[in-house]
Amino acid sequence: MAGDTGHGQALRFTVLGPVRAWRGDEALNTGSPQQRALLAALLLRGGRTATAPELVDALWGEEPPHAALAALRTYASRLRKAFGPDADALVSEAGGYAIRVTDGCLDADEAERLAADAEKARASGDRFRARDLMNQALALWDGEPLAGLSGPYADTQRARLEEWHLTLLETRLDVDLEVGGHAEAVSELTALTAAYPLRERLRELLMLALYRSGRQAEALAVYADTRRLLADELGVDPCSELSELQQRILNADTELNVHPAGDRPSLGPTFIRPAQLPATVPDFTGRASFVQELGDQLATAEGSVMAVSAVAGIGGVGKTTLAVHVAHAARHHFPDGQLYVDLQGAGPVVAEPEAVLGSFLRALGIPDSAIPDGMEDRAALFRSTLDGRRVLTLLDNARDAAQVRPLLPGNEGCAALVTSRVRMVDLAGAHLVDLDVMSPEEALVLFTRIVGPERVSAERDAAMDVVAACGFLPLAIRIAASRLAARRTWTVSVLARKLADERRRLDELRAGDLAVKATFELGYGQLEPGQARAFRLLGLADGPDISLAAAAAVLDLGPDATEELLESLVDTSLLESAAPGRYRFHDLVRLYARACAERDEQPPAERDAAMSRLLDFYLATAAGVYVLERPGDQLLTHLTPTTHPGLTFTDRTAAGDWLFAEAGCLLACVRQHASATGDTLRRAVDLLLAAKDLAESGADSRQYEQAASALLTAAQGAGDIRAEGRARTVLTHAHSIAGRFGHAEEQARRAVLLGRSCADPIPCCYASNNRGIIAIYEHRYEDAEAHIGQALSAFRADGNRPGEASALSNLSRVHLETGRTQSAVRLAEQALELYHELNVSWRLANGLYAYGIALTRAGRYEEALGRLAEALPVFHDNRQRLWEGMTLFRMAELYLATRRHAQAASYAEQALVQIRGIGGEWRRGNILTVLGRSLDALGQQGRAHACWTEALAIYEALGSAEAADVRDLLTPAAAA
Repeated sequence: MAGDTGHGQALRFTVLGPVRAWRGDEALNTGSPQQRALLAALLLRGGRTATAPELVDALWGEEPPHAALAALRTYASRLRKAFGPDADALVSEAGGYAIRVTDGCLDADEAERLAADAEKARASGDRFRARDLMNQALALWDGEPLAGLSGPYADTQRARLEEWHLTLLETRLDVDLEVGGHAEAVSELTALTAAYPLRERLRELLMLALYRSGRQAEALAVYADTRRLLADELGVDPCSELSELQQRILNADTELNVHPAGDRPSLGPTFIRPAQLPATVPDFTGRASFVQELGDQLATAEGSVMAVSAVAGIGGVGKTTLAVHVAHAARHHFPDGQLYVDLQGAGPVVAEPEAVLGSFLRALGIPDSAIPDGMEDRAALFRSTLDGRRVLTLLDNARDAAQVRPLLPGNEGCAALVTSRVRMVDLAGAHLVDLDVMSPEEALVLFTRIVGPERVSAERDAAMDVVAACGFLPLAIRIAASRLAARRTWTVSVLARKLADERRRLDELRAGDLAVKATFELGYGQLEPGQARAFRLLGLADGPDISLAAAAAVLDLGPDATEELLESLVDTSLLESAAPGRYRFHDLVRLYARACAERDEQPPAERDAAMSRLLDFYLATAAGVYVLERPGDQLLTHLTPTTHPGLTFTDRTAAGDWLFAEAGCLLACVRQHASATGDTLRRAVDLLLAAKDLAESGADSRQYEQAASALLTAAQGAGDIRAEGRARTVLTHAHSIAGRFGHAEEQARRAVLLGRSCADPIPCCYASNNRGIIAIYEHRYEDAEAHIGQALSAFRADGNRPGEASALSNLSRVHLETGRTQSAVRLAEQALELYHELNVSWRLANGLYAYGIALTRAGRYEEALGRLAEALPVFHDNRQRLWEGMTLFRMAELYLATRRHAQAASYAEQALVQIRGIGGEWRRGNILTVLGRSLDALGQQGRAHACWTEALAIYEALGSAEAADVRDLLTPAAAA
């Protein structure tokens, strides 16, 4: 039997492509096509014996050669010889032949096993595993089954295997829609419907995928195209499933957003399950009535209601600790996962529901490209994703009910647990719990558990004095007890006397935020001088958290000393360890730390010095990242000098990872200096210049633009024309990336004027270059050539060769649009040569992109495709979503020009997915126009019309010249 034959090697066979055989990794010679046809005929019989007449008929049909039987015996003999030590795998019996293969030795058998396992996983609700298994099965196909073989049996089996492959593909696409992958599925389904235009199941899946992607008109157009095609080709109407789906789409059936076609089984235990709850404290104490009350509320979610419980109370009273403890206790009611977020409701900048929903959707397995823009669409997808699941959501530290409402699951079997300083009487359906301070008995138990019973039992009265001095607030008790536990030489009485000396502070524990500050004061007062300084200064920095390296810059200390201080603050519970090497304050603790800095930091200038060091750290590090990505770029020589160093990188990937990981903190630092003047303001603006990649990623584009706007206002107020010119240069880039070309042009125009007035090369170079790009987009080619010419001169005068290459690439586009194709190609070649000479990293992809466009216009299509295909993974690996999407779009244009319409449609669909949330409507209109042309050529006129209609609406709203071309496209379609 073929398999592990005792020789340490196994025979393996493939039929889902060319018919081949291997022993281990060694390919065997399976002979002529007729010999391989015999092998295939035996393999596909599943070990059963085929008689000689059956095999003759399979290989030659009704007209076998005269010596067919002799040829059959020769083929069998040669196969045995090829099998070598495994010759006995091919057996002769009853006048025929058979091949015995063990499990896993034939790709078709393996595909069948994987498909069966996928169906079982799907039936049990584990759709993600089902999709993975089906993808594994589909990956076993290697082109055309039984490739190169002829004969009746091969023809029949080839058709069967191809149909099976297509059925598996349909099933996997169906599962893709069930797990929320509709946006990605549109591209694949567009290509498949072009290849198999009469296959109604594919059309049905495409309609559903388009509808769920918010493209209702296109979904209905697919039905119209299908109906017309079936009538013309077969004289029949669409199947009932397709007609029913059309009616449901016409009626905007909300169930289509929640359930895929067909029944949806409940999710299985191995479905992706987030487990985001923070660790519960091992010494949780008391609160028995609250635990029971909240636990009962959450338990009801297992039945037919969605439970919402809200825990309110002053800062430090233990809301989060109680909520986390209750959530852990209730986990068994929510087997499909638990989500957690700190909504930062007490801080100056609260968490935006839109951003929180994006994080939740990613945790639930939704890919970034499938996450829509806008809070309402994300909230709808969140609820849809949770349908049929039992998930607990812990929304910690909410500011108000308005922040919470979009984050509620709204599904049966799910629950939300909310903590807040305010009582949410306006949160409909909420079960409200007002958390007060601990009882004296509970407070003493908590204190004892932390300090140890031996030390407390000997000084019970002193221990009661301690917890009373803490106002029975759990956080204050924990701080005090932790300090005592860390000092074995102290007695409880010593701690009690220290707290008793703070009578003024204890008086502040009466109510409101003052009570919280007094509680923190108890811990702050016990800190060593170095700890206290670190606590105060670190509290000055905005941002969701802070890295060890950034903290070291704030404190002006080495990393080891900084880490020791920060870990000691973690021990006192005044600081949290967010992750290895990262730290964060509770938002109320941060406010208290800042108050301490204003009161205690002497001299006061040290506060500004600490923030200046942090700004230097981010600017120096971002500049280092910039130079790794753009060697030879002269921008860095014009940045405001820094006095504090940043991190250094030798690996470009690590550098890029740092920039995107620190985006939130870096941009928070910029915003924090929006009221600065002089050198500080200039460094903040320069930090945005050095971190310009954040504007192009999509993930941080909005925050980047907001920071730039704040700095522009500051620069205008300060009368700093250099800072203003650079801020406008930054905003030019941000607006251009977002597709707001009118705003971008105005900012660029004013930036260039300011740059010239103060002889600053940065606006003269970069803003002029951007003005040229914008003019190209707006078909102002004479202006574009003038602006790019100015940029080119400025770059050359500055010795900025990467900038020169960029300007040459853009000048190539001008020549293309004005009919100078050959010179356009030469300019793009010059730019690409410059990039190669500079050994630039991912910016080389920009040169490849521009050269690919020029080659396409020159009719050198295969060369163009090669350049664009070379650029695509570079953009992807460097998180440049916009340019990845635009490269896909250019490839779609190329395929359209070469009449490969199915590929054009597929790439245009991928481009639409990639630029979601970035790039602006004008770019989206361009892609829709090309998609419509591709679909029209494929005979899908209705869907093409829908794409063009949407593109026309975009162009008309923007006042773009492209509107006229799209109207021309729609006119014959409308007439038809």
